[in-house]
Amino acid sequence: MTEPGVVVFAYHDVGVECLDALIARGSRVLAVFTHRDDPGEQIWFESVERLARRHGIPVHTPDSVNTPEWIARLREMKPDVIFSFYYRNLICQEILDIPRLGAFNMHGSLLPKYRGRVPINWAVLNGETETGATLHWMVKRPDAGDIVDQEAVPIGPRDTARDVFVKVTAAARRVLERSLDAIRQGRAPRRPQDESRASCFGGRKPEDGRIDWRADAGRIFNFVRALTHPYPGAFTDVDGRRFLVWWAEPRADGAGRPGQVLSAAPLRVAAGNGSLEIVTWQWRDGPEQQGGAHGLRLDQILGQATQERSLSPHAGRGRG
Repeated sequence: MTEPGVVVFAYHDVGVECLDALIARGSRVLAVFTHRDDPGEQIWFESVERLARRHGIPVHTPDSVNTPEWIARLREMKPDVIFSFYYRNLICQEILDIPRLGAFNMHGSLLPKYRGRVPINWAVLNGETETGATLHWMVKRPDAGDIVDQEAVPIGPRDTARDVFVKVTAAARRVLERSLDAIRQGRAPRRPQDESRASCFGGRKPEDGRIDWRADAGRIFNFVRALTHPYPGAFTDVDGRRFLVWWAEPRADGAGRPGQVLSAAPLRVAAGNGSLEIVTWQWRDGPEQQGGAHGLRLDQILGQATQERSLSPHAGRGRG
């Protein structure tokens, strides 16, 4: 029996791990569709394109695959299965209808929770204690198809989004590996999602990292760890200068107006409830620094005339 032909849409580390799993299992990968790296984005993840080319798999990077030309070319490839692994663009129904064994997507959450964009960052930001990877049938509505399999991973109380992404990537590979035989044989499970439990979140932009000091200290701590390296970072504005917070510790004590600087060493800022001790910070385009003021005057560190002034207290909420 001929091995089913597979077309893969993939990007990022989940794309690399899942494509590698297909290759290791001897899948007949007809083509890989991926994205050109954005020069304005920090590329901290592995390359799907390099992996595919290393194994002699044809690679395509169209701006959109949902054109008559690409739909026709995909029909000519006659894939039996389509996989999407962290591919960033929606794939139209005409393409999803091509493979005889179905089209499947790997999503970085425990669906039906956290449908949509950057689900791991949102889960950390919202203080969740677990998330996971879900393989599901692809339908017109994003992330809404029947579930094939899923696996939960814990979110530790001090995990960053990057920490969780590593766990989800490993889980995604395991889910694919244990589902692959059933998909090849045309007997992939179908468990409908419970729409009453569904939640959906949008994409995030760097500007969405603005800290709202009115939130409680625990919420701001989650916000910081959801956005810290390698993501663009949480920030506040101080006298027109951008001040990035890469790590901070929540403190229960600290009376003051939200955004008020309470001390220079350690560097502590009042929140809506409690305070944040800022551990790692950086002026935009300046060096990253650890700790507080280290004996320097507070105005040399934060551009403040006195400790009574506040860090831009609520010039806008970060999304989420």
